[in-house]
Amino acid sequence: MDYISASEAAKQWGISERRVQKLCEENRIPNVLKFSRMWLIPKDAEKPTDKRYTKGKVCDE
Repeated sequence: MDYISASEAAKQWGISERRVQKLCEENRIPNVLKFSRMWLIPKDAEKPTDKRYTKGKVCDE
């Protein structure tokens, strides 16, 4: 299986690297690995849905 870094995933998904790291910590991205201080994300992983709320509605980011 091929992996990419959190910064590469952030560029692909259009979100910050810190947000990708947080998604990894919360186990929202399947099959991630942590190697030392670096997250390894499967190349074919999809961006998880945004579970945050805005004005009583779920965001569709």
